[in-house]
Amino acid sequence: MKKSHLFIIIVLAVAIGIIVTTGNDASTYETFSQAAARAQSGNNSDIHVVGQLKKDATGTIVGLREGVDKVSMSFVLVDQEGREETVYYNQPMPTDLIKSEQVVVIGRFKDNRFVASKILLKCPSKYQEENKSLAS
Repeated sequence: MKKSHLFIIIVLAVAIGIIVTTGNDASTYETFSQAAARAQSGNNSDIHVVGQLKKDATGTIVGLREGVDKVSMSFVLVDQEGREETVYYNQPMPTDLIKSEQVVVIGRFKDNRFVASKILLKCPSKYQEENKSLAS
């Protein structure tokens, strides 16, 4: 076998290994019900849950609380099924959390509480305004 063939086989094997390893880390959006079921079955990997902050009839955010340590926080998130869950986050509140239309929390259930390790914010209205001004 030529050295070039051997080199190509090694490169392909490494590429397949990388794809398989990163494929296990890829996550789709799940609901709080699915996350709770995974936690009960012993699966403690982080998952992505997408939802909206809970608001009252006037549009005011409900359930947003600062932690006792003044660094952590909690808020109520309503997932795609309509299930409400308090999300605990051990970091300061993200700057545009209140303005966001959708929130993606990455975390898992610990002791029957959803603890987020990361929060991603989706603010499409911000970009819609920029698109309107660019189209003029």
